[in-house]
Amino acid sequence: MEEKIIFQPHAQIHQTPGNVGLAFDDVYFATEDGVRLNGWFVPRRGATSTLLWFHGNAGNISHRVENIALLNEKVNVNIFIFDYRGYGRSVGTVSEEGTYRDGAAAVELLRKRYGVEANKLIIFGRSLGAAVAAEMATRVQNLAVILETPFVSVRMMARDTFPFLPIGPLLKTRYDVVEKVRKIRSPLLVLHGDRDEVVPFSHGKQVFDAAPQPKWFYTIAGAGHNDTYLVGGNPYFAALRQHIERAEASPR
Repeated sequence: MEEKIIFQPHAQIHQTPGNVGLAFDDVYFATEDGVRLNGWFVPRRGATSTLLWFHGNAGNISHRVENIALLNEKVNVNIFIFDYRGYGRSVGTVSEEGTYRDGAAAVELLRKRYGVEANKLIIFGRSLGAAVAAEMATRVQNLAVILETPFVSVRMMARDTFPFLPIGPLLKTRYDVVEKVRKIRSPLLVLHGDRDEVVPFSHGKQVFDAAPQPKWFYTIAGAGHNDTYLVGGNPYFAALRQHIERAEASPR
């Protein structure tokens, strides 16, 4: 029951980057425990860095195609987005530990197949994906980290969502983002909509406050949980672009 509440995967792929005119590689790869995953590598001409994208708890990668197209247009990065086990065309059953294994396999794929070294890897996660991204940022060296609409932890989300039901201590799934960001040493950008109806804006601020320097916070004015890239518009993409360019220009 806990996993069904936290994870809401969809199996059907509704569209691909090809539907919006983007060239892409449709990639299958395996985790260390033998689970077959599916993802898309979307190259951008002239890009030197690659953004590894950890999506949220619902749907699958096909629900991010519009966002992928805008990111490809406005930010000079290659993009790799994939589905966790149990999502889309990826097999298996999702769990917290499983998402971490999936993330590790994605990093290894980028390194071996596309030659993406640590100083060219940008780790990006939104919502639940921000929790997976934060964990990956503590495990592998990277150029920069971007966490969008992150929550403090699953237990804190349970407390804020169901204030009269003390279920937090009963949950096995933790996704303790605050604990993880304290260990991040690469440049960090946290973004959060100030009208987020799912993850309170205060969670994003707490995650940001817990992280060491260098770090930046960007408020997406007027944005809810799922419309950040639409409501944020060009200033939102400029914030992403500036963070990446700043990291690329810094000696490491």
